[in-house]
Amino acid sequence: MSNKKKTAIITGAAGGIGRAMVRIFGEAGYRVLATDLMDKPLDLNCEVYVPADLALYATDESYARKIDTVFRNQIDCRLDVLINNAAIQILGCTDSLTRQDWQTTLSVNTLAPFLLAQSLLPLLEKTKGNIINIGSIHSRLTKKKFVAYATSKAALSGMTRAMSVDLGSRIRVNAIEPAAIETAMLLEGFKEQPDLYMELSSCHPVNRIGFPEEVALTALFLASDAASFIHGACVRLDGGISNCLHDPC
Repeated sequence: MSNKKKTAIITGAAGGIGRAMVRIFGEAGYRVLATDLMDKPLDLNCEVYVPADLALYATDESYARKIDTVFRNQIDCRLDVLINNAAIQILGCTDSLTRQDWQTTLSVNTLAPFLLAQSLLPLLEKTKGNIINIGSIHSRLTKKKFVAYATSKAALSGMTRAMSVDLGSRIRVNAIEPAAIETAMLLEGFKEQPDLYMELSSCHPVNRIGFPEEVALTALFLASDAASFIHGACVRLDGGISNCLHDPC
């Protein structure tokens, strides 16, 4: 096993942060198994790609077993890192969120990461590997209409801490909690509002939005031996915005 390349599974690989993860880990010498809901994007450079519906994975045991089998067959018996990056953001106020909104949000953002970790734990133990959960600043600080999303990300951070205690030295489990990250999706949302984008940038003490590569490089560090004493941490990657007090004065 020592002669095989390190292997990482990255969920949500077709999005902005996921693509950066795939590229950064690939450049670092990892064999990357990428997965997302859609078929493989033509420009996504990874060794293995497995389409998977994580909402279904979290709720349908037969589908989950099928995906688990595909993962195990494709990773060649070695797994060093599981990066739970996939997420869904369903916006809605307290009086409008439906049962289906909650079920989908919690299934993708919280339950699927746990079930993937549970399924892949024996392989991760063999390499003294890592789980890295991609959370959000919304786990601590949020705004209107983010009730379901913020709750799911707060649960993901809590799960990260609890799993570190429960698993002890078997593997390490950490999370990254990014603030605004400059993905294509974020930029599209501000295409008609450049002034609002600049205002959002200036809200961060570093005076800019974060980059997907910064999330990926943080994950790469957490997965490395240099971070071997970091366990159960929820790393704030937020440009200092969580330290700001906003008041009318």
